[in-house]
Amino acid sequence: MKESLRSELPKLAMDDIPTPAEDAVTITGLVKEHGRISGYQLSDNRIISRSEGVALARSGGIRGVGIAHNKNTEYLKSIPDESEGNNLSSLPTVNRAE
Repeated sequence: MKESLRSELPKLAMDDIPTPAEDAVTITGLVKEHGRISGYQLSDNRIISRSEGVALARSGGIRGVGIAHNKNTEYLKSIPDESEGNNLSSLPTVNRAE
């Protein structure tokens, strides 16, 4: 019981967990400015801003993420699962020019 509650708690912190479309992409890298995430690199090699990522995820275009907020800023969070490798915090930082 405790283990299932522990895996569900992070999901409760999310505002929305959209259902991904069949052709949804994944996030493969993070764009950072001054140590903060400002965008995402996608599995189709596009680089999008944080707000574009939220909008795309909300419409089912990104797999494996939920939407959360801090004050007035929305951002993406990994949906908890058994793999650490697909957590956003485990992804490499990429340059916007890549």
